Amino acid sequence: VQLQASGGGLVQPGGSLRLSCAASGSIFSFNAIAWFRQAPGKEREGVGCMSNNDGRTWYVDSVKGRFTMSGDNAKNTVYLRMDSLKPEDTAVYFCAAERLGGTKWTDPKGWHYWGQGTLVTVSS
Repeated sequence: VQLQASGGGLVQPGGSLRLSCAASGSIFSFNAIAWFRQAPGKEREGVGCMSNNDGRTWYVDSVKGRFTMSGDNAKNTVYLRMDSLKPEDTAVYFCAAERLGGTKWTDPKGWHYWGQGTLVTVSS
């Protein structure tokens, strides 16, 4: 299984970006999809998670109300819409699939498959 994240770039504070995560197989065959990010010198942190069983989503407090996950079956893609971006959102963003049992969704060790990262830079 290969995951492909894309859509990163340079955006001004207050701007928006939409990241995409595609899979080599059906991305909706996994039990869940998550987005993580890692800023320079910091640990990888969970940003959002979406259950493919019932479509429920969860977000870390720092992005609630600004970031939204969604999926498109026809395009076999999961998206992370990011609005009202702040400089502190600058990071490499990764998508992950297939949540393992016994861990919080925010724990990177709890995910089986990872895509390569896409860089998001929020700066004026």
